[in-house]
Amino acid sequence: MKILMAAAENDALPRGKVGGIGDVVRDIPLALANIGQQVDVVMPGYGSFSKLPGAEHITSLQVMFGGQNQTIDVFKVSLDNLSNSPSEKSSNKVTQWVIEHPLFAIGGQGQIYCDDPDNRPFASDATKFSLFSAAVAKAIISDVFGKIDVLHLHDWHTAMVSVLRAYDPEYQALQSIKTVYTIHNLALQGIRPLDGDESSLKAWFPYLSFEHSQISDPRYHHCFNPMRAGINLSDKVHAVSPTYAKEILSPSNPKHGYFGGEGLENDLRLAADSGRLHGILNGCEYPENVDGDVNVRLNLNDLMKLSENELIKWIADKPLVDNAHLIAMTRIKQLADKKQPLILTSVGRITDQKVRLFQQVMQNGKTALEHLLTILGDDGVFILLGSGDKKLENYLTEIASTQTNFIFLKGYSETLSEKMYSSGDLFLMPSSFEPCGISQMLSMRAGQPCLAHSVGGLSDTIIHDQNGFTFSGNTHLQQAENLLTCFQSVITMKKQTPKEWDEISSKALASRFLWRDVAQDYVKYLYMS
Repeated sequence: MKILMAAAENDALPRGKVGGIGDVVRDIPLALANIGQQVDVVMPGYGSFSKLPGAEHITSLQVMFGGQNQTIDVFKVSLDNLSNSPSEKSSNKVTQWVIEHPLFAIGGQGQIYCDDPDNRPFASDATKFSLFSAAVAKAIISDVFGKIDVLHLHDWHTAMVSVLRAYDPEYQALQSIKTVYTIHNLALQGIRPLDGDESSLKAWFPYLSFEHSQISDPRYHHCFNPMRAGINLSDKVHAVSPTYAKEILSPSNPKHGYFGGEGLENDLRLAADSGRLHGILNGCEYPENVDGDVNVRLNLNDLMKLSENELIKWIADKPLVDNAHLIAMTRIKQLADKKQPLILTSVGRITDQKVRLFQQVMQNGKTALEHLLTILGDDGVFILLGSGDKKLENYLTEIASTQTNFIFLKGYSETLSEKMYSSGDLFLMPSSFEPCGISQMLSMRAGQPCLAHSVGGLSDTIIHDQNGFTFSGNTHLQQAENLLTCFQSVITMKKQTPKEWDEISSKALASRFLWRDVAQDYVKYLYMS
């Protein structure tokens, strides 16, 4: 079977990812290839990937977009010529493609996403990804990729392919190709106006006739919703964990701490009722030798030295020194020669999804994070690595300035994140929602149990008091209270019943979420049925 995957991210190429999509699009093609499927992956070049040493120009095509013909260039990329490629072992099994156009580098060379102002959300990205989708459709009907049995689209960035497939006569041939749509994060839908803006459906495809009820946003009828289009116009819809596939069938209620269908629950229920919606958990890569480098544990001093080295790099990269970096440096110096404490870790993008419960104000006026650090006291240190929303970064910086047992490392480092996964005692993941999550799998892989909110993929991977710890609740306040109660009991277990703690850590280490099993489910439930 020949499968073509189209996505905005692909970590098989250096610096080809921002979040979890990049991990999935890196790993699942190889897993499918290993069970006998033929897989091609295509993504935008962003003015960068077409210049890689392994990139070969294959063809140029004319695509009608914005009322005029646009020239797009298609490149095939060989990973054999890339040093330090994260997916060298897949070079002979998966064919990598990139498509280039000047618009794809509108955010800067190599920049995957743009930072549009709040009054025009997704404007730049929606335009470039719509052109990318048209380019993918044109390349398919031009036989650039050869005969395709399954077209697999990832998230809203590629949903426009399903629109062109359904409504554009030029791409009618795509209707004979089974089309699968994966929802990685329903909270991001890429909504843009239907008309009246240079970044709108009518501006991109002024000639296109379409069925309004299938692609317009159900809350904002004058807007086009790519996520809704992908759900309604694809043959199969895939959510990235079984629990998330159930959660999104109910309306979201953010005030009460529930994140479900985000306005698309009716469309998702129709997909579920017709047998088109499937929840399949993402997988994780595991080293052949479980005692290998991935599980080498650093003591606190060595972890702090590594953190300090990364901080120096971040400081050197900017003309002005960030307050967060100065505070982190101060906290690291204060921990010098400290007796090995309990090490709490957390790694991830700083977003409302990840930090909301830490910010929850408790009955005495302090936030949940402040309460957690009070419970931790002198027994441990909490190290949080990540960057993202500026307001949330400022909140974490402020907490770090007053709490000596909290180190906020504002940035990202692959090396440091790996060592945090393997060197911590307890990983914190109190996400308000989590479609699947990879951080909990990576920490468990290294034998570090997680304390997590029992939602989405966290619920499908962590079993309370067996291979980790979970909490829930019907409101933000209740969730925060249960987080703190659970944390207190975990600290007590660590101190008073270390054997029980060790058993849970061992079960976390032994937990397996294999891409091989995921690939078999893809074939069975998404591609063949």
